[in-house]
Amino acid sequence: MTRKSQRLYLLQVLLYLSTPVFAAIPEFRLTIKNNLFYPTEMQVPANVKFRLVIDNQDNEPEEFDSFDLNREKVIFGKRSATIYVGPLKPGEYHYFGEYNPNTARGKLIVVAPEAMPKEDVQKGESHVN
Repeated sequence: MTRKSQRLYLLQVLLYLSTPVFAAIPEFRLTIKNNLFYPTEMQVPANVKFRLVIDNQDNEPEEFDSFDLNREKVIFGKRSATIYVGPLKPGEYHYFGEYNPNTARGKLIVVAPEAMPKEDVQKGESHVN
């Protein structure tokens, strides 16, 4: 085996081994439309790190802001942003839009993972609206 083929093989092995790590992080989605967050309430699993993908369908930017989550992120109009959150303890975590704080509001409801169907935790699906 040549040195080049050894490196290629090693790279393939590393990519193969790292794939489950990336796939293991559930993803939940929020949408900003007409200066509102959809859904306004979302159930997520406790004690699990997850991705929160926010899609801003408005033309104007909005800043996702949460004192409870210690996160803030400007999402430009017609763009998406990803925020990594958790692991969180069970409870409610509020968020709002910095530029439209009276209308763009919502909360994450964090529940024990066993209270959510397993496929929902893996896919990042939520049944709370």
